Amino acid sequence: MPALFLSFLALAIWLYLIIGRGGFWLSSVRDEGSFAPAKSWPIVAVIIPARDEAEGIAASVGSLLAQDYAGSFRIILVDDGSTDGTAAIARRAAAEASRAGALEVITGEPLPAGWTGKLWALKQGIDRAQAGGAEYYLLSDADIVYAPDLIGALVARAQAGRLVLTSLMVKLRCESLAERALVPAFIFFFEMLYPFAWINRAQATTAGAAGGCMLVRADILQQIGGIARIRDALIDDCALAAELKLNGPIFLALTERARSIRRYPGFADIRRMVSRSAYAQLRYSPLILTGVVAGMGLTYLAPPLFALLGSGLTQAAGLAAWLLMALAFQPTLRFYRVSPLWGIALPAIAFCYTLFTLDSALQYARGKGGLWKGRVQAKE
Repeated sequence: MPALFLSFLALAIWLYLIIGRGGFWLSSVRDEGSFAPAKSWPIVAVIIPARDEAEGIAASVGSLLAQDYAGSFRIILVDDGSTDGTAAIARRAAAEASRAGALEVITGEPLPAGWTGKLWALKQGIDRAQAGGAEYYLLSDADIVYAPDLIGALVARAQAGRLVLTSLMVKLRCESLAERALVPAFIFFFEMLYPFAWINRAQATTAGAAGGCMLVRADILQQIGGIARIRDALIDDCALAAELKLNGPIFLALTERARSIRRYPGFADIRRMVSRSAYAQLRYSPLILTGVVAGMGLTYLAPPLFALLGSGLTQAAGLAAWLLMALAFQPTLRFYRVSPLWGIALPAIAFCYTLFTLDSALQYARGKGGLWKGRVQAKE
């Protein structure tokens, strides 16, 4: 009887996820569509916090300098203690594009207590942009490459919808075996936690954003107290989205017009990326961690176990849940152009992410929580 109950409970969970959670699994909220040109194009400041980003910074800066935005914009790169020549590479990319004047490089100040490195760098860039009269800030990661029309499209959407935050989930690199196995699931799990349709509904409380590409209204950011409002947040994009949504509508969508070129060659690279903030997502709570592990086991691991080892109704319910799981994963797999057979492997993929979450808690216990490029940032 316990096995029968658990198998039907797992099936009920998947029926709810497919029917009642904002259609997250369809991956249908995209940045497609056009908007009427703005009556006037606001001043945009692109702010890039960069710490040892030599590998991708030239391509990122180059794609920004190639924007066909009709208004005025400039790029402010905050060099956060890089040791690999990030700033020099960015300056060289601007010079080669004959746009050296459009790029300003700031040498970051030492990190004060109570701030994460990225947010402290963003604050310095925002302070400089504010002095220059920017009306919107495009907060960008240093590994993002943009289509030439993207800033204009972001501004047009923001103005058409009177959005205080317009964010795009950039398309992550998906080439190595580890990336093909784990990256689509990362997006799938994110959309499950933060259904885009709910985020984009002004009346809903759900708020989320993707930190690689966020267009923020400068006046609203100042109104909430600036980036200092979330100074210690590891999951800074969703924290900022929650604060901004209290002051107006926000928007998040998938896109193919902005992509990350950051490489994750092996499984350990993705583990480090997930482990950096997974335990912070759980508010550093052992109780919540226990619940999440149990929930992941019931939702993802129990169905194949019941399907393979059970019998009768228990086996049928487990098989049905596994099938629903695999089918729900298909739109995300198509978006990333990887084999649909990865849908069958979603239980194993979820097991990997569960291990990464446990590793995140372990790193926190060892005093290495939030480790990013040699800097520990988790709350004590």
